[in-house]
Amino acid sequence: MSKTYDPYDNVLSIIENAASILGYTKSECDVIAAPERELKVSVPIIMDDGTTKTFSGYRVQHSTVRGPAKGGIRYHQDVNLNEVKALAAWMTFKCAIVNIPYGGGKGGVVCDPSKLSKGELRRLTRRYTAMIAPVIGPDEDIPAPDVGTTPEVMGWIMDTYSMLKGHCVPGVVTGKPIALGGAQGRNAATGRGVMLTTLNILKKENIPVSEATIAVQGMGNVGSNAARILHEQGATIVAVSDISGGIYKEGGLPIPEIMEHLSVHGNLLDSFEGEGIQRISNEELLTLPVTVLIPAALENQINSSNASKIQAKIIVEAANGPTALEADEILAEKGIILVPDILANAGGVVVSYFEWVQNIQSLYWSEEEANSKLQVIMDQAFESMWDIAKEKDVSLRTGAYLIAVKRVIEAKKMRGIWP
Repeated sequence: MSKTYDPYDNVLSIIENAASILGYTKSECDVIAAPERELKVSVPIIMDDGTTKTFSGYRVQHSTVRGPAKGGIRYHQDVNLNEVKALAAWMTFKCAIVNIPYGGGKGGVVCDPSKLSKGELRRLTRRYTAMIAPVIGPDEDIPAPDVGTTPEVMGWIMDTYSMLKGHCVPGVVTGKPIALGGAQGRNAATGRGVMLTTLNILKKENIPVSEATIAVQGMGNVGSNAARILHEQGATIVAVSDISGGIYKEGGLPIPEIMEHLSVHGNLLDSFEGEGIQRISNEELLTLPVTVLIPAALENQINSSNASKIQAKIIVEAANGPTALEADEILAEKGIILVPDILANAGGVVVSYFEWVQNIQSLYWSEEEANSKLQVIMDQAFESMWDIAKEKDVSLRTGAYLIAVKRVIEAKKMRGIWP
């Protein structure tokens, strides 16, 4: 690539383009471009061998114009401030496109959770929570799981925050275990939202789901649930991958068996065996001639170096920022339809919103109720994005941002600048 990829620059370019099309001034756009708050913390913990190690952590609140900041916490060795800023901004517009009353936030700790014991991970989580406690809370900023974190980690955050406050505060975080106030259906919600979005775009393109072939890059929580539910809907999942590489089978992979294999702690796809399975790399998976490609790993997976090789008819972005800005132009020239991340993977934050509502109002919804409400919101958001993209003759990504940016800027204009 010609320059180092900066995800925040990527976000700013998209915001500026949408604001320009909408006719907003530079000053109106600038107000929502910069994060409201950026917090960097040092997180010292005692390791199992008795030594003390200090980790770096972040919490960024991009916007609270439409409601409390909302966004996950990522544990990954490559976490950096610009990545967290970009993820926080994506959350602002993700919440806006599905029209739930949240702003955007994101957090992260620079660590490799696979190299930490459970005790070290728990101590890291509790100390990090204590360090960001002054800026989070059910009315201020509500974290959730992201790459490298789990419902168990969210439970530790909730407990730590509650101990600091002196009473139970379940609404401080979402994605918790059910026993601690978690929502039914939350674990699979992002993947379910990807499934609903995929079905919606297939319907628009008059492609029966039974005739669709799908490749999924990344078999973490989002990718694995998307693959599982799409398989249940009748789609043929021909390829999946994780950090160990990918597997491919032209006639379709045995997704239930793969899910069972991955459910065993430590198992990766490189140890999965099955008749007719071919080993492929993550790069090869991205360039397969499939109906739908679902990138569900990290940012910048589709970029200027490989976009011209993409053969999928449709891309549904399950990860945050998997496509670099320059790749968008290449894909458009090839006639590839791309459904953007801020809509495609919004299922998780929608059901997180359900969880938060239940926590603060002492309600309880069944998984069927949550899934039904999720489908209504995802379908409405998809139709709104599709309609404005066709009306303005722009990409679906631009269409989504036209809606989201307008909602955020208009909310800011109505609130005004204090003092």
